[in-house]
Amino acid sequence: MSFQESPRSADEEETFYMQCRAAYLAVFRSSLTNITSRQQLCRVLQQAGRNPSRAILNKYWTPRTSKLNFDDFCEILKGEKKTDENELMGAFKKMDVNSDGFITHTELEKALTTRGEKMTTEEVNAIFTLADINKDGKLDYSEFCRLLVSTAEQCQMAALERLEADAKLKRQNFGSQSYSPQKPSVSSASSAAQSATHPQPPESDITLKKGVCVYISDIRSSSRPSSARSRRSSLSNSITMTSSSTKTNKIPEPSGLQEWHHSYMKGCLFLEDDGSISSLQYQLHLPQTTSVYLTIQPLSFSHRPDKPSSWMTVDTSLFVMSAGETKEDSMFVCFTESKDKEKYVWKGDLNAGTYYLLPFSSGCKLKKRSRKSISNKPIDLVYNTDTGELDLTRELREVLSDIFEVIDLDGNGLLSLEEYNFFELRTSGEKCDKDAWAVCKENFDMRKNQLTRQGFMELNLMEATEKDGDPADLWVTLEAMGYNRMLELVEACPFQIDVHCEGTQPSIQPLSMDLGPKLLNQALQKSITARTGAKSLRGHDNVFIYTYRGEHRISSVIANKSNQKVTVHVNNEQSKNCCSSRGMSVFAVEVPARTKMVCQHILPINEKQDWTYNCVETILPCT
Repeated sequence: MSFQESPRSADEEETFYMQCRAAYLAVFRSSLTNITSRQQLCRVLQQAGRNPSRAILNKYWTPRTSKLNFDDFCEILKGEKKTDENELMGAFKKMDVNSDGFITHTELEKALTTRGEKMTTEEVNAIFTLADINKDGKLDYSEFCRLLVSTAEQCQMAALERLEADAKLKRQNFGSQSYSPQKPSVSSASSAAQSATHPQPPESDITLKKGVCVYISDIRSSSRPSSARSRRSSLSNSITMTSSSTKTNKIPEPSGLQEWHHSYMKGCLFLEDDGSISSLQYQLHLPQTTSVYLTIQPLSFSHRPDKPSSWMTVDTSLFVMSAGETKEDSMFVCFTESKDKEKYVWKGDLNAGTYYLLPFSSGCKLKKRSRKSISNKPIDLVYNTDTGELDLTRELREVLSDIFEVIDLDGNGLLSLEEYNFFELRTSGEKCDKDAWAVCKENFDMRKNQLTRQGFMELNLMEATEKDGDPADLWVTLEAMGYNRMLELVEACPFQIDVHCEGTQPSIQPLSMDLGPKLLNQALQKSITARTGAKSLRGHDNVFIYTYRGEHRISSVIANKSNQKVTVHVNNEQSKNCCSSRGMSVFAVEVPARTKMVCQHILPINEKQDWTYNCVETILPCT
């Protein structure tokens, strides 16, 4: 169904224009920039999840067209439906003379070179080579259609996530959201759309298939810089990593570890609205120089051994910095570089003193998810008992019990005022003072001036009762803690830090979340640049790429030592079994003058298989 066939509500209209802006800004720096070529029109339509055939492109980009603006683009999207898998399947089935689900090279060549928008034999060969995934001389068009539609959806989702995550893009002028008919103009798509409302001969099925060909070839080529520019200013890195199951260089647990002094602390990595990841930071004090065995791992809730926890696959790490007199004086020391299943490990000697412990996750596994699959009806949080009293549902009580586990940082089964305030700051942005804590002591179950699990339940029930059963505030709390409307923990990763010392008793204290971003970024950059050599981009002696190859993660840093900002185009399309912290395989990074910036982190999608990192970085020309 096209956009023109049914009116949209205000919310649908806003969603539509948000999708338009996301697609436009995936191709152009500003929505004030005009589309100035047929190829640009094709690229931006593909970013919006469309599959433009040559006929479609010719309809909106005529020989008289010189440019199209953002509003023109929105009007085009209203008239062109998204790529539909059933239509693609129907087109291919007509070529499948044997009805066996496969198309041979001969069948494809006959259809594409003799009917509709005729292609050359060379073009057909190129398409078949790209689409023949199994390299068996036959095209499994069912799988091909699924991958094509999936690619279109991923392009649109990646563009939308990039728009939502980048505050700068949100502040740009996105063009008018209200469309008023324009006078006929050679540069206006509205006139072309008006002429298209008259009866037109239906496009042949072969034309539809040619749209498929245009999509694949153009999306591959348009994401790459020109070959001349690539040769002049690009850098290519290719690294093959073996699967985790074949690695034998894991750090062994020290003998007699049970006799070592031990301290631990819990915490949680939270996925923020802008896509960043935040966490409490910690301070470690060592009274004397000692051997240390340091670990961090996702926290599995003990009362749910039979229920798998999605966050257990999230990568975690702990960066250690020596605490100086000021934050600027802090120095990077080490990080948990080795991995043993879900546990990340470092072993070595640390001098007596105070250190910052900075939890980290790459963002490859802990990232924003599509909400399409989530039921429209959320789970009930409260209900009325037989006596008419309000109570918390069993599902909510289980989740609140899990939250209690997370915010009980020292694991003693009780919440101190400090621990409770970390929870309050996270969910409401406010702190509970000592007077309010005294009131809690009078009304809720406490022990040793600390809130018990039962008291925590009573406190949340009171808040629901004060709102006459309205769960709105409860949902605010749950979503701030990383839960979705199905009470699944999808935007947070609870973890536990363990510090074992051979010769002295370590002590760990939680610190404010305000400490982290700058120090963590400093530690992260240092951990990469100190472990690998710099490679300059060809033709740019002042722009360097550092690529760190760890045991389980690949990370890169861009260092711009010039006196002007640079924009680096990054292409991971040739990587295999890899996921990027950027959420897309092709993107650009703007690096200010005289600064370093983390470019991306790469993890394997399937750790049990080998993976290949293949990245090409290219300087884009200044505009």
